[in-house]
Amino acid sequence: MPVSRLHALCVLVPLLLGATTVTPPPLGNSQNPYPLDPPPQIGDIVHLPTGIRVSHEQMLEIAGDSRLVYVGETHDNPAAHRLQLDVLQAIAARYPGQVSLGMEMFTPAQQPVLDRWSAGELDEKHFLRDVHWYSTWQSDFDYYRDLLTFARDQQIPVIGINAEKKMVQAVSRRWDELSEQERAALPELDLTDPYHTAMVAAIYGDHVQGEGKLAGFARVQALWDETMATSIATYLQSPQGRGRHMVVLAGGNHVRYGFGIPRRVFRRLPLSYTLIGSRELEIPESKQDRLMNVDLPDFPLLPYDFLTFTRYEDLPGERVKLGVQFEQRAEPATGLSIIAVVEESSAASAGLQAGDVLLSLDSETLADSFDLVYAIGQKRAGDRISLTIERDGVPQEIDVILQPLPVKHGQ
Repeated sequence: MPVSRLHALCVLVPLLLGATTVTPPPLGNSQNPYPLDPPPQIGDIVHLPTGIRVSHEQMLEIAGDSRLVYVGETHDNPAAHRLQLDVLQAIAARYPGQVSLGMEMFTPAQQPVLDRWSAGELDEKHFLRDVHWYSTWQSDFDYYRDLLTFARDQQIPVIGINAEKKMVQAVSRRWDELSEQERAALPELDLTDPYHTAMVAAIYGDHVQGEGKLAGFARVQALWDETMATSIATYLQSPQGRGRHMVVLAGGNHVRYGFGIPRRVFRRLPLSYTLIGSRELEIPESKQDRLMNVDLPDFPLLPYDFLTFTRYEDLPGERVKLGVQFEQRAEPATGLSIIAVVEESSAASAGLQAGDVLLSLDSETLADSFDLVYAIGQKRAGDRISLTIERDGVPQEIDVILQPLPVKHGQ
């Protein structure tokens, strides 16, 4: 007896409804859906959603279509900062007078100094002094000099977006004891994002300090991202920022996968954005100790829209230290009293002694510690400096040949 199609369907449907559904395994890698063949080389740029290699110019042209371009960085890799400068230059050329630069390295409290810098009112030394560079970001300014000089020369507003240190410390250590005023100053904190939670736990993984410490660490990571997101959204909605394009510079973990700063900005202000990052294919021995031993989860997300492949580089020229511990002289209020001289340092080789007072370096008065730190920071291995010192009340000149100091021990 022939079976009608309707009868066959009536028999099949109950069987299907009662069957156990088998979920097929994921097809490919969601973070790298189109693996490169041949493998990437230094200098390659890949559009991760398609797996297609693109030129530098093509990446910049596409990124320029977005209102926001996030460029993740490895803080101490000059290659990452050259990429950031290239992006900023391209966006500034495409939208002259309509571009701003948001930087993790600064906070809103520093904005008046940043404004003076962008207006061309400060030279480098006075900018670094007034913005308290060496006590806030604590990084060699050489990594950021070209970026910030370009912004100043083009009068591109530099916007401080990060959280203030006092708030970071309070959120980390006194969460249950925050005052009403402190809580009112907090941005809207989303502590429930599963991907952000998993990343924070992975980064914290090597620190066995208890759940309480992990909770504080997680709050701080969220505070940083939420504060930067709030700063960006607030600026772009302000009279000064409305209609502008913005390039945002932040560490890779604040940008990668999009759930750090970008998603939190989008929650506040839905705008088009592009994620650009880099991956180091060559890591020299001198950088091996900088690597974090972190095994991140397999997020079902693309890390970036564009991924560039680079070397992990050192800054050109060996950094040097004078090799002294010192304190500000109380009377008169200029000069630095040497407390101790580091053995086998440049200072020791030149015959400097504890009790000497540093008065000037290359004829520039040393009014305070910043003067010495800045001056030495401009020098490289083999450079000769002339110090005017006071020993036992008698001024004298001492020449010093600067060399690297293996152990960090003052200037």
